[in-house]
Amino acid sequence: MRISNLDGRLVLKHPDGVTDVEAAGDGRFCADPQAVFSRWDEFTAWAVDLRNPRIEPCDPSRLKAPVPRPSQVFAIGMNYADHAAEGGLPLPPEPAVFTKFQTSIAGPNDEVKLPTSTVDWEAELVVVIGRRAVHVDAARAWEHVAGVTVGQDLSERTRQLIGTPPQFSIGKSFPGFGPIGPEIVTSDELTDRDDLEIGCSVNGEVVQHARTGDLIFPVASLIERLSAILPLTPGDLIFTGTPSGVGHSRSPRRYLAPGDVLETWISDVGRLRTTFAEGPRHVARTA
Repeated sequence: MRISNLDGRLVLKHPDGVTDVEAAGDGRFCADPQAVFSRWDEFTAWAVDLRNPRIEPCDPSRLKAPVPRPSQVFAIGMNYADHAAEGGLPLPPEPAVFTKFQTSIAGPNDEVKLPTSTVDWEAELVVVIGRRAVHVDAARAWEHVAGVTVGQDLSERTRQLIGTPPQFSIGKSFPGFGPIGPEIVTSDELTDRDDLEIGCSVNGEVVQHARTGDLIFPVASLIERLSAILPLTPGDLIFTGTPSGVGHSRSPRRYLAPGDVLETWISDVGRLRTTFAEGPRHVARTA
């Protein structure tokens, strides 16, 4: 099953269009895409049994973030060995966890305003929680996943890295710095949920290319370790980490500029297209 947010309304995605969930269910489920996760089991049972759904055309430019208002957004740093190596850092003994704040979430075709000249890209597999998870072991972790989607952990490197300790969360939470989409894909749609091709390009040049099978802490492990500390709730997001190829680790360093087009893809899941424009200038202050 694949679901999306079409102009603020929850829709089921089909190869030839979409089905409006509220209309198809005669109001059983509301149109709000965020609300469905609290009734995920009921919704999936209904969707599987839906017969002869009314399918309408879909303009991809109207798609918004499939999870528009997550209660919690977890992000994992240094979760690919090659990314840790390009940053000159040792492999983490535990997941390096930070957050992206809710207001950074954006859609799959959005324009992002650049606050500085040091904004970087980070292609990521994003997990959407579908069932409350508390002390869940890895063997059962995927039972708590609604699906996965494509994400970018856009990062303002100056703000992120100024001073000690670094400010990961705030440096990665400017408006639009968490584009996700274009849809949520359930794991049964994936050829291998633990080994997906992931990558991104800037103006057509591939800058990241890897497989999620290279994650140091795979999805199941992340859910196990996070849920041992705090509850994961329906509609929460986990940005699982980025592979090597980020601009900050290149020589010379390379960052996103107004007019750039960043395309991000994951096999079997989908593709984001993020464009950039000049935004209000942000100056990182040290005192």
